[in-house]
Amino acid sequence: MRAVCWPVALLLVSAALCLDFEHAPSLGGRGNTAFLRRQKWRNHSGLKGLFERRVRRSEESVGESCHSLQEYGARLQEDTHTRVFNDVSGSVSLAWVGDGTGVLLVLTTYQLPLFMFRFSEPKLYRSEDHGKTFQDITDLLNNTFIMTHFGIAISPDNSGKVILTGHLSEGKGSRILCSLDFGKSFTPSDLPFQVLTQISYNPENNSMLAVISTVYDLWLSEDFGLHWKKIHDAVCLVKWGTADTLFFTTNPNGSCSEKGMLDLKKTTDFGRSFKKIGSRIYSFGLGGRFLFASVMSATRSMRMIHVSVDQGEVWDMAQLPDVGHEQFYSILSSNDDMVFVHVDEPGDSGMGIIYVSDSRGIVFSKSLEHHLYTSTGGETDFTVVSSLRGVYMTSVLAHDGSVQTVITFNQGGNWRPLKKPWNAECDSTAKDPDICSLHIHASYSTSMRLNVPMLPLTDHSAVGLILAHGSVGDAVSVLSPDVYVSDDGGYTWTRALKGPHHYAILDSGGVLVAVEHNPIQPISQIKFSTDEGQCWHAHNFTDTPLYFTGLASEPGARSLSLSLWGYRQPVFSQHLVSITIDFHQLLTRDCGEEDYVQWLAHSDNTGGPDDGCLLGYKEKYLRLRKDTVCRNGKDFVITKQPTPCPCTLEDFHCDFGYYRVMNSSECVEQPELKGQSLEFCLHGRKEQLQTSGYRKIPGDRCEGGTQPERKVIDLSKKCVSSLLSADFLSQSGSVAPVVSVIILLLLLCAVAGVLLVKKYVCGGRFLVHRYSEMQRHVEANAIEGVDDVDTTEADKTNYNYDSDEDLLAGN
Repeated sequence: MRAVCWPVALLLVSAALCLDFEHAPSLGGRGNTAFLRRQKWRNHSGLKGLFERRVRRSEESVGESCHSLQEYGARLQEDTHTRVFNDVSGSVSLAWVGDGTGVLLVLTTYQLPLFMFRFSEPKLYRSEDHGKTFQDITDLLNNTFIMTHFGIAISPDNSGKVILTGHLSEGKGSRILCSLDFGKSFTPSDLPFQVLTQISYNPENNSMLAVISTVYDLWLSEDFGLHWKKIHDAVCLVKWGTADTLFFTTNPNGSCSEKGMLDLKKTTDFGRSFKKIGSRIYSFGLGGRFLFASVMSATRSMRMIHVSVDQGEVWDMAQLPDVGHEQFYSILSSNDDMVFVHVDEPGDSGMGIIYVSDSRGIVFSKSLEHHLYTSTGGETDFTVVSSLRGVYMTSVLAHDGSVQTVITFNQGGNWRPLKKPWNAECDSTAKDPDICSLHIHASYSTSMRLNVPMLPLTDHSAVGLILAHGSVGDAVSVLSPDVYVSDDGGYTWTRALKGPHHYAILDSGGVLVAVEHNPIQPISQIKFSTDEGQCWHAHNFTDTPLYFTGLASEPGARSLSLSLWGYRQPVFSQHLVSITIDFHQLLTRDCGEEDYVQWLAHSDNTGGPDDGCLLGYKEKYLRLRKDTVCRNGKDFVITKQPTPCPCTLEDFHCDFGYYRVMNSSECVEQPELKGQSLEFCLHGRKEQLQTSGYRKIPGDRCEGGTQPERKVIDLSKKCVSSLLSADFLSQSGSVAPVVSVIILLLLLCAVAGVLLVKKYVCGGRFLVHRYSEMQRHVEANAIEGVDDVDTTEADKTNYNYDSDEDLLAGN
């Protein structure tokens, strides 16, 4: 949500204008100098096949594809639709109903403190044509004041179910309005409680609903909100699992502030019976097939992550360093194959270490040091590049405090700086004017109030495409960034637009649209590209400039319609305006076979038998030729041809107790563990690991080739972790085997040195964006650690009450 404030009138305090794009994709620290020394990465030949590209796809055809579209302005103008909403509103929330339906709900609310009273007047609008036309359906609200932050809950499937949550006009109690027909009609239902969190749908049965009340009772509905029953008291956090399982934390003392003293329970029969599956819980989370719990030690001095793959029946202690009160864990990403975990460093350093798991989510190995993760606001630049498998980007902190971007193409096996864009020059931060890297602006830059209007954008339907703001030098710059585009999943980049912009992906990557970011001046022009960002065309979409506040397009990047939202007459008549442009008139025909070319992902264009091999196989895609102008369409299906590859060392993570040294693909033993027997307590039995230093990356499909020796020996001894007290996992009726680990992972690698904390403008290199401890503490909520940060800002709508922010806030 973004706020733009303008004076309204006379004695009234200014209202906040917000655009809450509920459909926007979530895109979502410590280290070794191996990830920061770019020259040596370039000179290392062992990783050449994985990290270097000979020729950029767009460079090959840039001269051919940059041509002018004929009369596109007139064609676009024919299908440009303007709607002026005749209500002065302070907050605007948009919610798309269903996938590919074109149904959009727009909720406008106006809240303004006036003496001792609070005035609110919500209005609700509905569109069935991607925002071209709207119908005012405010009368369906039945005098209910819909909540601004989580008032609209859309069923995660395509059933058309919608729930609006609000307060009664008298200010007593809560009311929901339920729709079964994509918002055409609503049935009101007064609740016997006031809601604290957003109503959540059971992912396998969208008639089952759960919510926590303001007095921390857990309520459940089995008939889509018609009837509710309280199933438990003192509930702090609730999440749906699989097979109708509901997980939640509770405190017998009734206080959710006593983290580390919570019980973890589950119900599989909608509250008719409960089973306690954990004690001394600090927080918990779900991701893929994994259930995570952050557990306090018996002395309440340290915490440790436990993992279950059977919904909490059996737990294993993750082979990770435990953390103290001033530290935290964060599950950065998780799927059915593996887990990325950030472990905070001791002290208030703002960085930590990324670890990656094995396929069981139990044994972790070090992936990236010096990973940036602020200890106050919980900002990290970790980005999952959904447009190509195995690709992740994030930021690290250099020893001088500068922020730098690194990328991995093999799920954390190796990290490297981003390659310098072929059409950009190194800025003055670069020590060598000819050797530098691209650095991406993400969540940390926005938290520092830099001029970055959007986070990196990628979508699984647009193969290989990434749009992001960035700067080119030795570190992230504080100057206004430019927009860069990658068409090959992050291997190579092009500077596409000068200065900051808002941007969107349409038609599965067939059209890119951008609007210049200028919060002071009104705008009347959009820019678009039909060749993945090589060439951009300008279009004046209105004769009356608009004070722009945001873009809206249907989720999934398949639509050809885009809406621009904003205001005209900024002082005394802030009327909301929506302008929707349909690019069907620009792309006049559907694409045929002749419009596509075969593209090998992760290729270095060597033509060798291993070219394009990543995670054990290569994939060929059909992608649009850059010089073609046609529609992929909503029914476009990504076609790919996977081919298995022989195994090499690049198909393996370093095993527990091993790590990759700088500029090498070889795993070597950690000095502090050299010669020690690696024994673990897994599933209640002691096991010994015998390894040559490698374990296969989860999800890797390689066959034959190099197969490093690795085996686990069952020592036929029962075991239990000393970290857990006897009552952990205590259950009524039966007690599951206590699963844990005897030997905790020793702290990996002593801290290289004390981080030099500076303001981001220092040291004479005035363009370098530096991690500022002063700035961090100014923005803190006077609470120690990200685990305890209470996220109550208006623009953070997740309302995630588990901290260890830990566990899967964005997944």
